[in-house]
Amino acid sequence: MYINLLGVFYRVKIGFIILYKLVLCSSINKRKTLHLVNQLNNIGVGSVVIVLLTSCFMGMIFTFQVARELTYLHAADLVGSILTVTFIRELSPVLTAIIVTGRSGSAYTAEIAAMQVNNQIDVLYVLHIDPIEYLVKPRIIACALMLPLLNILSLATSIASSIFIASVLYGIAPVTFVASSSSSIYCIDLAYSLIKTLIFGLIIGVISCTWGLTTQGGSISVGKSTTASVVTMLLVILVVDLILSLLMFYNAQSFIY
Repeated sequence: MYINLLGVFYRVKIGFIILYKLVLCSSINKRKTLHLVNQLNNIGVGSVVIVLLTSCFMGMIFTFQVARELTYLHAADLVGSILTVTFIRELSPVLTAIIVTGRSGSAYTAEIAAMQVNNQIDVLYVLHIDPIEYLVKPRIIACALMLPLLNILSLATSIASSIFIASVLYGIAPVTFVASSSSSIYCIDLAYSLIKTLIFGLIIGVISCTWGLTTQGGSISVGKSTTASVVTMLLVILVVDLILSLLMFYNAQSFIY
């Protein structure tokens, strides 16, 4: 128990060091810029297909459940509003963060942890290269920049799939759905949604890289660190999502008039 607590405090310490260097220590050169571009491509282009597919099917599933109940209650005009608000405020940001956690966050931990156990991080120190500047910062910045963009794509895909299912299964005209949906879209909600994904991106980048840098032992530790980092990221994202939702939407304007 004592050893585990020391490990937790050590990881927290490394996490704060990463945040400190991310905010206060910044330098730009050609090598770091190229590394950042590679990470942007890895997260953005590499994740866009799975984000679109997942958002499409989740939009269909939610539409099937919500539209069925509202149609039964003769409130089909509210289908677009309810689904759009759900997608903007919660489903799209959280779903995008979970996908990136499983795909890129786990990969970040595994990559850096493998370098750590193989002493490649020590080689960087010998070459007078800060591993946080070279390995960690480009990954965190890439996560923070690409998650809001992926969130927008997820939102658009979810609404499009909802329009399709509502029209085919329940006879809700696309014009009716779009009119109901547009009446519930506020710029402040969209801004909050983007802020959420920005924060989720920082969480994914910091936690995944922290677990990678603090991995100790042999190759078996890489798998353990990767699993633990994914679980930690998911829990932190859900807790932070609850806090942000309470702060952002507790007094938000209702979409039902």
